[in-house]
Amino acid sequence: MNLENSIEKAQKVIKEANGLIITAGAGIGVDSGLPDFRGNEGFWKAYPAIAKLGINFTYMANPKWFEDNPKLAWAFYGHRLNLYRKTIPHGGFKELLKIANSKKGGYFIFTSNVDGQFQKAGFDENRVVECHGSIQHFQCKNNCHNEIWSAKDIEVSIDMETFEAKEPLPKCKECGVIARPNILMFGDWGWNSNRSDAQDLKLKNWLNLHKDFKLAIVEIGAGKAVPTVRYTSENIAQNFNATLIRINPRDFNVPTNHISIALGGEEGIKRII
Repeated sequence: MNLENSIEKAQKVIKEANGLIITAGAGIGVDSGLPDFRGNEGFWKAYPAIAKLGINFTYMANPKWFEDNPKLAWAFYGHRLNLYRKTIPHGGFKELLKIANSKKGGYFIFTSNVDGQFQKAGFDENRVVECHGSIQHFQCKNNCHNEIWSAKDIEVSIDMETFEAKEPLPKCKECGVIARPNILMFGDWGWNSNRSDAQDLKLKNWLNLHKDFKLAIVEIGAGKAVPTVRYTSENIAQNFNATLIRINPRDFNVPTNHISIALGGEEGIKRII
């Protein structure tokens, strides 16, 4: 099926659906100007100070740095937090929200992104699952009281010359040790998943409540490197008889009888809505 036919088919599926599931990976943020960490070159271009150290993304996104070098750890995550706070979600988010709010059964979001862009774009925070956590929330490095708190009023200042976070670094409110973002990192056994687990339960309840509805899944920018979002989209499609519309400029292949849109996030969204 060529692109135009796929777009027409996707438009029909979305129009006829009375419930919408939006699943998203990192690719949805590229059109908002967020860095693409695909491969070392993209990561190092965003963080030249880390390139000088020869550290790749997988090695940097590891909780060990909060033990070994907390100023470097908070330079990396503090810079990302500040970047996400400044970023304005692209126009595709607005289009998705408009169509999602028009559906009788409403909508739900499932994303591996930790940036909080869906909430910033106006989506209901009670209808968002952040399966890898959120940089907008912190936890104790040692998870001393099993607590997660908002980062809303916390500022992280960074010396970009040395690429070190300036004191005071974020601290646990209970025990006073270094805090960390409530994000699932690589090799991470200390992540507090309570917030994400509660979000996931809300999605399961919503799906069961709407199992007789005609559901459409719009997946944007979810690659194969960390395939959590793709698997979730396909499992929901299979178990709830929903149609999957996969928007991805590279990894656009879909299971039989679903729809592939080989475009970037913002363009793909605007073409199908």
